[in-house]
Amino acid sequence: MTQSLKEKMMDVLTRSNFLSKEQLAEAIETQKKTGRRLSEVLTMMGYITQKDLVIVLSQSLNVPPINLSKVKINPEIVKIIPRESAEKYQALVVSKIGKVLTVAMVDPLNVLAIDELKVLTNYELKIVVAGEKELKGAINTYYSDTTNDQIRTIIDDAKEMNLEIIEDIDSQDKILNTAQLLKDVEDAPIVKITNMLLAQAIKNQASDILIEPQEKVLRIRYRLDGILKEFPAPPKHMEEAIVSRIKVLSVLNIAEHRLPQDGRFKIKIADREVDFRVSIMPTSHGEKVALRVLDKTAVVLDLDRMGFEPGPLKIIKELAMEPHGMMLICGPTGSGKSTTLYSILKYVDDPEKNICSAEDPVEYQLEGINQVNVNPEVGLTFCGALRSFLRQDPDVIMVGEIRDTETLDIAIKAALTGHLVLSTLHTTEAAGAVTRMVNMGIEPFLITSSCIMVCAQRLIRKICPDCKESYPISAELRKKFKIGDQYKELYKGKGCKTCQGTGYKGRIGLCEVLALTPEVRDLIMVRAQENLIKAKAREQGMVTLREHGVIKSLKGITTLEEVTRLTADD
Repeated sequence: MTQSLKEKMMDVLTRSNFLSKEQLAEAIETQKKTGRRLSEVLTMMGYITQKDLVIVLSQSLNVPPINLSKVKINPEIVKIIPRESAEKYQALVVSKIGKVLTVAMVDPLNVLAIDELKVLTNYELKIVVAGEKELKGAINTYYSDTTNDQIRTIIDDAKEMNLEIIEDIDSQDKILNTAQLLKDVEDAPIVKITNMLLAQAIKNQASDILIEPQEKVLRIRYRLDGILKEFPAPPKHMEEAIVSRIKVLSVLNIAEHRLPQDGRFKIKIADREVDFRVSIMPTSHGEKVALRVLDKTAVVLDLDRMGFEPGPLKIIKELAMEPHGMMLICGPTGSGKSTTLYSILKYVDDPEKNICSAEDPVEYQLEGINQVNVNPEVGLTFCGALRSFLRQDPDVIMVGEIRDTETLDIAIKAALTGHLVLSTLHTTEAAGAVTRMVNMGIEPFLITSSCIMVCAQRLIRKICPDCKESYPISAELRKKFKIGDQYKELYKGKGCKTCQGTGYKGRIGLCEVLALTPEVRDLIMVRAQENLIKAKAREQGMVTLREHGVIKSLKGITTLEEVTRLTADD
């Protein structure tokens, strides 16, 4: 049967004067040698165009032709055939009526492929014929997360934002030399798409960009209000060039693909400068890039505008004015610890005070404060910076992060010798910071003598003001969250264009403050467990993260779902 169809096709080819019998014979000979499809050989040899070949196949097989560039196809229907099979058999679902799929194919003679697709889809197939180039383009369009039009639109948006890369003067030569070696990284499309990714993040007020290589696609995710959201991504084949472009901007080693690398760069967009911290890590499918967006204009360094409740805010302000002692801010990555530290520094800043900070890296430049960029590669560690500070006659010292026992030990000694020390620690709750310090090998008497306050913090999403709506409080919620009868309703976001359908827009601070009272110090001295310290602090008036979250939800600032997501049950 297949042979007769081929003969019919050859007959149409010669009768239609598309090619001579000699040319057809030569094509058949080539087909036998190469094992390729006859249609592929004919177009490869230049005897017939793709467009004419579709007409010939249509006439000889009584199969209708289709122009895929002029047909709008439902993307959900397309996915009935997986991409792998679509590429293998060069087939694309065009429509679905009942149990019949209309499938466009380059080679309608491929009976084996048709049988395989019938089994795979469990549908009856109606075959139409399409050009190879058109079908490949359609597969890329419908199976890709991003169409070329979307990329073009976003690139145009980036152009409008007038983005400009600010290159470090000391590393100009290094950048130029690298760019000479890898000209493809500087190609206009790669530069535009990389700029687009950065501009889109700033436009959407993202805190992080993740460029993640998957097996067959590239995934782009932005962290918006603390939640990762997937965005349209460039094609997979651009992955290496985009990563190399970011490496060039960050002055990293382009040739190194096996080890993690860290760097930073700065861009200027719409008359404001934005810093990017870069972390590159090798994975099984390529190099993953994480960029932290540090937009100074989007950050308000003011304790009164952090969103903390009046009670804990008053304690923080009072203890920040103490002449000496250690204040710790705790919480997971991205919970706003550094912003709170900067806000406290601005609050205590005074022409009569000498303030020094050691950071890795310096995120925001503060006027009047001596900020040191820690660089372990050249031997400048947190410990080294702290030791130097103590020789500089400081009044207030900020340590970006306490990562090891040695740094914690020097920070405690600095607090004991008459300095106010501010730092961060990675624990989930305030009471947990005390047990963490004990676990790090610090004697309880040193903690009680030096530490004056521990503040645990979260950033919680606010309800979008444009789609905010109220709903009555159920008996179950009242019981679970201990809500009094005086409160009649709670609030949530319905989802709108402003909040991209999430129901949330922006974030606000949430904190619990553990002041080290004499009773709490007594418990620390006997190495009491975390839950006992927390229970004593609550007895003495400490309001927990969960309780503050419920207060904010009753005020209509956030939702109980968000409070449950971010805070642990007491």
